[in-house]
Amino acid sequence: MASVNPFDVSDSEEEAERRPNETVDTERSPSEGAPGPPSGSPFSPPADAEAPTLMLSSNRTSPSGEATSVSAAATSTMTGSAETRVSVDIIAAQLLRDQYILTALEFHTELLEAGRELPRLRDYFSNPGNFERQSGTPPAKDQGLGSGGPLNRAGSISTLDSLDFARYSDDGNRETDERVAESEVPSQERKNFKSSPEIQEPIRPLEKRALNFLVNEYLLKNEYKLSAITFSDENDDQDFELWDDVGLNIPKPPDLLQLYRNGGSVLCSPRDKVDASVGVVFGDLPGNCVSREPQKKPDLSQQQQSEVVQELEYQLSLLSNEKQSLVEQIKKLQSEIQTLKRSVSSPPPPSLELCSQNSPHLSSSSTSKACSTNPPSVPSLDNGHYLDIRGVSEAENDLVSPSTQNTSPPQQQTCNKVTGQPHVQFDQPNRKLSPAFQQALLSFCRMCSDSRLGAEVSRIADSEESVMLMLGRCLPHIVPNVLLAKREELIPLILCTACLHPEPKERDQLLHILFNLIKRPDDEQRQMILTGCVAFARHVGPTRVEAELLPQCWEQINHKYPERRLLVAEACGALAPYLPKEIRSSLVLSMLQQMLTEDKADMVREAVVKSLGIIMGYIDDSDKYAQGCELMLLSLGDPSERVVNAVHQVFIPAFAAWTLELGNLHTALIPSLLARIEKLLTQGEHGLDEHKLHVFLSALQSLIPPLFAVVLQNAPFTSRAKLHEDIPAIEVTRFPRPASPLQDMAIIIGSRELLSSLLLLYDHQLEHEGTTGWESLLWVVNQLLPQLIEIVGRINVTSSTCVHEFSRFFWRLCRTFGKIFTNTKVKPQFQEILRLSEENVDASAGNGILTKATVPIYATGVLTCYNQEEDRKLLVGFLEDVMTTLSLSHASLDSLKASFVELGANPVYHELLLTVLWYGVVHTSALVRCTAARMFELLVKGVNETLVAQRVVPALITLSSDPEISVRIATIPAFGTIMETVTQKELLERVKMQLASFLEDPQYQDQHSLHIEIIRTFGRVGPNAEPRFRDDFVLPHLHKLALANNSQSVESKRIDIAIHLFEAYSALSCCFISEEVMINHFLPGLRCLHADMEQLSPEHEVILGSMIKECEIKVENRGITDAQGSISIASSLVGEDAKTKFLSKMGQLTTSGAMLANVFQRKK
Repeated sequence: MASVNPFDVSDSEEEAERRPNETVDTERSPSEGAPGPPSGSPFSPPADAEAPTLMLSSNRTSPSGEATSVSAAATSTMTGSAETRVSVDIIAAQLLRDQYILTALEFHTELLEAGRELPRLRDYFSNPGNFERQSGTPPAKDQGLGSGGPLNRAGSISTLDSLDFARYSDDGNRETDERVAESEVPSQERKNFKSSPEIQEPIRPLEKRALNFLVNEYLLKNEYKLSAITFSDENDDQDFELWDDVGLNIPKPPDLLQLYRNGGSVLCSPRDKVDASVGVVFGDLPGNCVSREPQKKPDLSQQQQSEVVQELEYQLSLLSNEKQSLVEQIKKLQSEIQTLKRSVSSPPPPSLELCSQNSPHLSSSSTSKACSTNPPSVPSLDNGHYLDIRGVSEAENDLVSPSTQNTSPPQQQTCNKVTGQPHVQFDQPNRKLSPAFQQALLSFCRMCSDSRLGAEVSRIADSEESVMLMLGRCLPHIVPNVLLAKREELIPLILCTACLHPEPKERDQLLHILFNLIKRPDDEQRQMILTGCVAFARHVGPTRVEAELLPQCWEQINHKYPERRLLVAEACGALAPYLPKEIRSSLVLSMLQQMLTEDKADMVREAVVKSLGIIMGYIDDSDKYAQGCELMLLSLGDPSERVVNAVHQVFIPAFAAWTLELGNLHTALIPSLLARIEKLLTQGEHGLDEHKLHVFLSALQSLIPPLFAVVLQNAPFTSRAKLHEDIPAIEVTRFPRPASPLQDMAIIIGSRELLSSLLLLYDHQLEHEGTTGWESLLWVVNQLLPQLIEIVGRINVTSSTCVHEFSRFFWRLCRTFGKIFTNTKVKPQFQEILRLSEENVDASAGNGILTKATVPIYATGVLTCYNQEEDRKLLVGFLEDVMTTLSLSHASLDSLKASFVELGANPVYHELLLTVLWYGVVHTSALVRCTAARMFELLVKGVNETLVAQRVVPALITLSSDPEISVRIATIPAFGTIMETVTQKELLERVKMQLASFLEDPQYQDQHSLHIEIIRTFGRVGPNAEPRFRDDFVLPHLHKLALANNSQSVESKRIDIAIHLFEAYSALSCCFISEEVMINHFLPGLRCLHADMEQLSPEHEVILGSMIKECEIKVENRGITDAQGSISIASSLVGEDAKTKFLSKMGQLTTSGAMLANVFQRKK
């Protein structure tokens, strides 16, 4: 006898009868899908076998072996032939009796999905008492389930049922069988499993983030703002503004209140289900089967029912209001249609709604009549034109109905006249089916039109407007389900819809989606969004840009993510050309100013500065000049270097171009900066704020190209400039390298050809015709240059930063204005002030200016602009004259030192400086030779060792044998610097020999100034010199000098040397000194110095005492460490031996774990 599938619950009974002899699979395993073995399998237990105890587990489904047993047991209860029908209730009772709970649960699920609910299974699985945890022992084999026998139970999956995160989340760590088991259990049964608190699993990360989002939303909606803030702070890793941040690729669920009211799931309506037990005779059931309990109605409390009623009444009122508004809209549209019909003879715009769309149950004749006499009774809410496939069946009824075949053509013509579209004809069969039967027949086509998506799919847009309306409705639902990394692909679609959509609210929503499309957009994504914004602005015009795009920027001006604020800052600049001019100079300028002062992110402020520069290029309200100047100074003072660079590259050139048009560049902007510099110098007599000076001077430097453009554009020859092919090209080195394209002179003027033509006329005018009537150039010569030279004379010459800044400024000024201008206008003004001549050797005779910063700035900023032979000769002569004049007048050498430091930073000028110094070496005056010797100290650090060996050391050795002792002493610092910086041993030996001659030659024994210079030099170069030189030469000679100072009879000389020795020993005490040198030289020298300080300076004596104690402790500790080191060496040798033995033993082992464990067993 063929086996019968007890799970065959086909919707059609005839289908089962057509398969009497079929062998059907007994079970479909959810995890495997393999068919079960037929009846009679050796693995199938008898029907009266012991009922096994089954644990409900979240990680298992019913195994195939279990399913086989169930099948066999169920089959064994059937005594009829293959044609006998078995009631599903009998199968359910058998499964429950034998405790095949998961199989019964799956059976119940399949019945629910087929719409045939079985009360027996429903009542069993909805009763939590059937799953209560008892003592943990399995029930007795004769214990039936009918009496509510206990069932051991494991923890089930704990999820948020209303969201079904396990199915849609991105968490990839879930097991496959866990997801299958979860998806096959209906939500009501899963709720029953999870109702007991003792079986809850720990919350998963994605579940926690989802619940956090819903809790925060609930707190904000119900005015618990402080709690919401605290809750947000405690979960700072989550963005509560975006549901996408949760990480689930599903739309946002309802709020907590809605979830509570719905119980976390949507139950199927009872009328959608068929009771599968109807018609089952009680006598058909086996005698030991549990009797079927009556169906229980869902028990709702009175409070829940009242809440549901209130919610429904509220929704009813909303729908009534919406209905009223729609009725009014319909009346208005009908009146407009009638008006258009009367006024226009041609047919109205096409409307593709089928006549029967809005009345699906009307007869065909009444529908045609309504279409021919009246416009559609319910027009589409979005005023679009659609072909609705939901009305196809009614339309076919019109075509098929025999009673209307004779009248349909004129009615169709009338209807087509209203809709403006030809009626679509279909081939109809020669049948006489009634419309009702045909409608019922077509209802078996599985089409879904009662959902939002089904309604969209069923309507086909047939015009541009309707396409835009459809996109406007669908995009908000599409965007949250697109991966974050690919959302920029939606930008064209969003922008196109936002451009063409007729509803302002929908456009606003779409633009809001655009700016919130990506949580933290990167550079490429921001560029894509900005490109779309510009395209949108070009399409819609300034009015809509102001009304629709700017509010989106304003909303995100204080967003928590800097990438969003960066997008706003960049958008303000990108949209500047497309905004109304009054908005451009007011609202947008205020937004950028606020972001510049308040935003903490450097990259945002950098983008703000660039956008401000773009705004300055389009602004035309002269009243905003003061605000622009204020913004320039504010941004120049920004602590971020990248922001300041953006100011020089974009903002200042754009602002200068505007002031150039206003005529304020040389009359207001540059004079205001000069006034600020002068005020700064006046206030900073006791301490100059070099940072502010740098800010103002760098702004002046960026204004040099626009200033030269003013000079060219207002010159007498400007009108004669012509463009022709034989204009020579501009030399590459004619202008300094611009910091940005906006500072390129060709771009400022307009073209490279025009600039070349103007430069030819400019040089000719300066060289042959003069500056008469040239107001802009005269202002530069007569006002700007004198004021700058006067400011230069007031800065501190020892401030290398200030000297360098002003040198760069004059260098750029001279290079921009050209060589003729520099030779004829700039150099004469400096030379007049400096008045270089050897006759004026007295400092009181007016040469005080030579000690100011004017000398290094003129030498390094003006004389180095051009590097031809005559320019180099002029620079060499100037430096020689300054060195000679300062030496002979016994003036300070700071200005000459500043010149050497600034020029020495560039290797191009090393040969030139050595030429100047050689002039001093062979000078007849000892004062000049002494100055030259001291200048070598500054030059040695930057010169390569080849030049030191070939030019510096020979010159110093020449000076070290000078007849004047002062010249010889002046070479000691330079020799010390060589010992500090040079690595060639031959050079070091030569220098060492020369210094030894100073210390050991008897003629220098009483030279107090020489000893002071040597001690000072040793203290300066000792810590950085080669350790061998320090240990073998410096420290022994310092010890000798300290010992000799103990017997110094002149107290002033004794204390002078003692103080210098104290400074030298303090510097050298930080160095690593070997124990031998410490004992033989360093400590004895300190003790000699301590003896001097006891008598001469008690405060120094205390410090020296502590230094001596520290050195003694170091020596003692070093001895202890050496002793311990010898012990540790011996122990390490023993340890290495043991380690070698151990590793050799380990190497003899195989990979067996048991053998490895035997190594560590104690010997018995």
